[in-house]
Amino acid sequence: MRVPQRIAISGSSGLIGTALVGHLKSEGHTVQRLVRRAPVAADEVQWDPQTGFVDLTALAGVDAIIHLAGVGVGDKRWTKKYKSEILNSRLLGTTTIAKAVAELKPQVFISASAIGWYGESGNRAVVETDRVGDDFLAAVCREWEGAADLAADVRTVKIRTGLVLDPTGGALGKMLPLFRLGFGGKLGSGKQWWSWITLHDQIRAIVFALENPISGAVNVTSPNPVTNQEFTSALARALHRPALFPAPAIALKIALGGFSSEVLGSKKVIPHVLQDAGFTWDYPHITEALNQLVQD
Repeated sequence: MRVPQRIAISGSSGLIGTALVGHLKSEGHTVQRLVRRAPVAADEVQWDPQTGFVDLTALAGVDAIIHLAGVGVGDKRWTKKYKSEILNSRLLGTTTIAKAVAELKPQVFISASAIGWYGESGNRAVVETDRVGDDFLAAVCREWEGAADLAADVRTVKIRTGLVLDPTGGALGKMLPLFRLGFGGKLGSGKQWWSWITLHDQIRAIVFALENPISGAVNVTSPNPVTNQEFTSALARALHRPALFPAPAIALKIALGGFSSEVLGSKKVIPHVLQDAGFTWDYPHITEALNQLVQD
């Protein structure tokens, strides 16, 4: 952004949030981090999704609000209790922030969502106008995005994020140790589509949404999704290791429980809105992306 702005961010300590805060500060913007405890730093502002509280006075005059908070879908087994946490952390948090946005009226509100919106899509390519799926995460995304609409007449962007690649965390961070030891391989059949984006391009896409007059659902993925077998083969090549140890679907279901449906499921997502708006990816292809990410 050309003009320094004041931007509030929830979920600032996560993989995406940490990178985004650092990038925005490097560009000269003032960042206020929304925290659930009493503030201990000058850039912190308190909020509480359980009670619906946001310190509106501290945020008065803010130019943009970016809401990224929510418990990780792959952090624990999907027990009934944890599935409730996944939904409630998004529904309560987004409702609280969106209502604050409606009062504060910043220039733009960017709210996290996920490509889980589409459910199982098999080999069919899906875009932002496709209907919501019918599985658990699709239902979560439907509620999640519906809560963001409470921001009323503020320009709202719902970023449907795919598999974010960075060696410091997320799925790639978990896969790297095994692949470096030569114990990696495809997951299940390997035919399922994975829609991915580098953390670097994820941050660029969020900044693009801040700067450009786009609104509604936006798929934040590479324009070139790959099958799991293509992904794991590219990762093995980048590390100069074999990929000889496939993980059978039944083993993943036992190890991961309900979350195995996301690992074994297929989502071939195309980012039409970003493409039409003129966004360009620094790493649009998986081979170049992984070569860059895993180099020592």
